[in-house]
Amino acid sequence: MFDEIMEKFEGSPSQQAVIRLLLERGFSVNDDGRVVSGGIEIPNTGIAREIGVDRRVVDSTTDVILKDDELRRIFQNISQVPSLMDLAPVLDLTVLSIEVNDAEQEGIVAQVTGTLADHGISIRQTISEDPEFTDEPRLYLITDEELPGETITAIRDLEFVRKIEIQ
Repeated sequence: MFDEIMEKFEGSPSQQAVIRLLLERGFSVNDDGRVVSGGIEIPNTGIAREIGVDRRVVDSTTDVILKDDELRRIFQNISQVPSLMDLAPVLDLTVLSIEVNDAEQEGIVAQVTGTLADHGISIRQTISEDPEFTDEPRLYLITDEELPGETITAIRDLEFVRKIEIQ
């Protein structure tokens, strides 16, 4: 799906940058063509400044979104989920980041969360990046406690795990 969305903006890398930001941040587009997070409007100048484009690029991108039925459905229904990842150091939480060999393999989340449960680790939040929307999706698990070595080894030894990081 991500590739299909990006193809609609094939001739404009600047518009693709706007689309990428909207998807990454979970920003939607309202009926007036304004970028919003929930009911809060995000100024186009702020979006443009963030990605280094002119404000008019944001305007033209939202115009395209509203004129395309498929894009309209996507960008009027996308929403943001609060993440504990950035708060982890402040709240003394542990973030486990997992890269896998094939993100579309079945049972990845179940096996990882099952392994943590088997080791008595409680999970505060799980975030799974969608392989349709990102090139190298990751699975993030936020826990209240540090992970013991045997737990890390058990996760690392799962057949689909390519790399793990702990923050």
